[in-house]
Amino acid sequence: MPVFALVDCNNFYASCEKLFRPDLKDTPIVVLSNNDGCVVARSREAKLLGIKMGVPVFQIKAEMQRHGILAFSSNYALYADLSSRVMRTLEEMAPRVEVYSIDEAFLDLTGIESAISLVEFGQQVRERIGHWIGITVCVGIAPTKTLAKLANHAAKKYLATQGVVDLTNPDRQRRLLALVPVDDVWGVGRRLSKRLNALGITTALDLANASPRAIRDQFSVVLERTVRELNGESCIELEEIPPTKKQIVCSRSFGAKVTHFELLREAVCEYATRATEKLRKEQQQAKVLTVFIRTSPFKDNEPQYSNSASGELLIPSCDTRDFIELANHLLKRIWKDGFRYTKAGVMLSDFYDPGMFQPGLFDEVSTRSNSQQLMSVLDTINQSGAGKVFFAGQGTKKDWSMKREHLSPAYTTRWDQLPRVK
Repeated sequence: MPVFALVDCNNFYASCEKLFRPDLKDTPIVVLSNNDGCVVARSREAKLLGIKMGVPVFQIKAEMQRHGILAFSSNYALYADLSSRVMRTLEEMAPRVEVYSIDEAFLDLTGIESAISLVEFGQQVRERIGHWIGITVCVGIAPTKTLAKLANHAAKKYLATQGVVDLTNPDRQRRLLALVPVDDVWGVGRRLSKRLNALGITTALDLANASPRAIRDQFSVVLERTVRELNGESCIELEEIPPTKKQIVCSRSFGAKVTHFELLREAVCEYATRATEKLRKEQQQAKVLTVFIRTSPFKDNEPQYSNSASGELLIPSCDTRDFIELANHLLKRIWKDGFRYTKAGVMLSDFYDPGMFQPGLFDEVSTRSNSQQLMSVLDTINQSGAGKVFFAGQGTKKDWSMKREHLSPAYTTRWDQLPRVK
């Protein structure tokens, strides 16, 4: 029988912010979205105070003052680095690991129970990650990935479990399924649960007891797999190698309205640069670039405008210079004076593995000399934390940058912001 574990970091973004601030151990904190707009993460203390996910921060300012809730801007570099450390630790402890999201991973524990009890192994995972990295995790263990998700949910909810739940026993599975609303099942969600509720399926146990064939006929083969997984039949394999992306999007809302072409051009160049960095990380090349711009859809008293344009390179590339040049050309096509722009972005698509594109017989193809070596040097410098090299088109002041007034230091990725112990 296969055995899966789902390891999930508790309140991950908030935990990252508290990690280097021991003075905030019991302080309620929230992490904000781009431009410090909405709450996207909450510490346990903030949750107990009733702070809801996604609520605009201006609506809870009074509550934040009353309860001493601190706000932090999203520090993506910090979260990504700590996530990488957690995943590397898990890869040392399990033979096969699927990184499911920035704070979750599935582990293949098949056969490990012959050497150590599954609960004891789960406790070892918690202890090692807590000791080595400082992040608290919960572990759900079960014969299918869907049941492992539910086991992890129970490990977080019920303190008596001490953060580890083993659901390999069928009787324990049934007892837990009876307590879980059907919309908490992995892959169901609120919209689908309404249709299931209309059929009298309100709990995970109701869904497990449903006929797989009838569920497939009325809904989909995906939901049929969920029914089978709830009954202990493994239908969803572990994906050790993530599927290749089909597109890369980089966009941000501006911290202030943009009315000048040069400022918008800087932003588009910045996004094109970030997108191609991600492209190289995927070891891919792209042929198509799309640029899009828009004004605020929420300002009824202002003129509205949005547009996009796509362009294609003669041959696929991962050279930032090629996409900056194309992005500037596309932006000129869609730019219009007299508008207050609030967002822009780029999208890369039509991906190829390096060396796999066959140009046309009569295409005049020329590539930049030493392109690969130059991009490799740029990436090495920019990822070292010791310095930053950028293209002039990205600008220096970046007055359009998104608002991040509560940004914590880059504790682990920049030498000049390392935490100091006095």
